[in-house]
Amino acid sequence: MRVLRCISQCSSTMRVMRTLGRFSALALVPLFFCGSLSAQTDGAGKAPREVSHPPLSPAMDAMARARTLVEKFFEQSSNVVSTENVTQAIIGKNGKPNYREDSVFDYQMQANTDSGSLKLVETRDTRKTAFRDSARSLLITNGFTGMLLIIHPTYESSYTFEPAGEEVLDGVTFVRINFKPVPGAASPAAMQLRGKSYPIPLSGTIWIEPQSGAVTKLVASMDSDLNDLGLKAMRSEIHYATVRFHEPEESYWMPVSAVIDVETPKQHWRNIHRFAGYKRFRATIQVEEAEKKP
Repeated sequence: MRVLRCISQCSSTMRVMRTLGRFSALALVPLFFCGSLSAQTDGAGKAPREVSHPPLSPAMDAMARARTLVEKFFEQSSNVVSTENVTQAIIGKNGKPNYREDSVFDYQMQANTDSGSLKLVETRDTRKTAFRDSARSLLITNGFTGMLLIIHPTYESSYTFEPAGEEVLDGVTFVRINFKPVPGAASPAAMQLRGKSYPIPLSGTIWIEPQSGAVTKLVASMDSDLNDLGLKAMRSEIHYATVRFHEPEESYWMPVSAVIDVETPKQHWRNIHRFAGYKRFRATIQVEEAEKKP
């Protein structure tokens, strides 16, 4: 069984989370860099000069809103659980699945900043185990719902973003933002091969609702093939939507599906993750006084 995993970590130094499983050729993990910024003085004790920035275009203004919303997304993700349906398929030459397995999990993505850096960890409790054909080699994909870190402030200098017009989806107008990797900058994905990590340059498009800054779709693919490392192509398409809760009334912005295609010179896999049945955690704290003894 082959493993394609994104376990997200943002720290002041580069760290690689190892993948598990029998993915002898390829393994995907993200590399996150989180630098610290401090105020600097201009000359001998002088305050830094204020720099005036030109007003943002409507599309890039929506992008700025999206960056703020992404930070809130990772805060809220730890408060909910969902049901995840996973389809693992082998794609034939005709572009259609010729073998598939289906599983169901209780899913949660947890964001932790206790150590001073952002760490994202997925947890899955099996509800339905797929029938396993031991003769088949399938792909395990994790962590792709966290690909929103592409537009997290941490990665602002890792990509160039350009408006790409508007598109109407289900009667709603979205702005499209294309992104391309900056050569040599940090990437949210890297291939781990024989103990070494090879950053994968990702380019793609983001669909943003301009008023709220909510991302409804993110498509990312390899900017170039890595045939010398055994990876021909990789493409991910993640969809997000608003999930509403009651008592109290709250709206969370959560992933609803992720489709990942991975190709090597000899094989093509497609995994589909669907998320539904979101439930929110509610904590109640009750304080009791200890009974006094005579």
